[in-house]
Amino acid sequence: MALATRTDTGHERRPGQKRKPPRKPSSIGSVWRSTIGKKAVMAVTGLIMLAYLVAHMFANLKIFFGPGDLNGYAHWLRTLGEPFLPHEGFLWLARVGLLASVVLHGVAAYQLSRRDLAARPRGYAHQRRRASYATRTMRWGGVILGLFIVWHILDLTTLTVNERAEPGHPYENVVATFSTWYGNTIYIVAMLALGLHIRHGFWSAAQTLGAGRPRRDRALKLAANGLATVLTCGFIAVPIGVMSGVVS
Repeated sequence: MALATRTDTGHERRPGQKRKPPRKPSSIGSVWRSTIGKKAVMAVTGLIMLAYLVAHMFANLKIFFGPGDLNGYAHWLRTLGEPFLPHEGFLWLARVGLLASVVLHGVAAYQLSRRDLAARPRGYAHQRRRASYATRTMRWGGVILGLFIVWHILDLTTLTVNERAEPGHPYENVVATFSTWYGNTIYIVAMLALGLHIRHGFWSAAQTLGAGRPRRDRALKLAANGLATVLTCGFIAVPIGVMSGVVS
């Protein structure tokens, strides 16, 4: 007579010993592993980054009012929340939250892309060209923006690649960056990619979060196009202002 029973895990279970119920996956883990969950994460983090971009664009446009306005705004950001928060505490909280959004957005996009490629049938002649074009635009736009973020931090945050940078003088640093051909080229190309990314991403986020309805589709498309145009033009206005001599 067998005195013990071997379980699926390879361990022996004695007579009368109750089998432990399988561990239930966490709700957060289940959401993250699902395709819908990843799309929801992309939509929410995309909207967080979009809100940041709108605020960042308006802050950048202060450069047209002179060094006092832009440098004063930068100083206000560093002291915001004092004395409850330490010096630059708000900035670091915003940076951490933004970095988490960027990482989650990028990881979810990469994993969804891999799933899409794995599920795509080979040799299928009649592919949806429009959807494929939008998908490719989002993928390459994401790569371009990821590389630009690294450059932008090294250029205007750590001042590593900005040869004429002056710590504590953001106005002068921006002018120094856009006084070079490569600074303008990198920035303008990245902002054009950003516009395309926002145009398609805003529409996709609205669909994922359930805002898309047949009656709202036209309004959502107009909002996506308008938002992408305003942000692209707003950001590109700064290097154009420096190149034209309006900002100096």
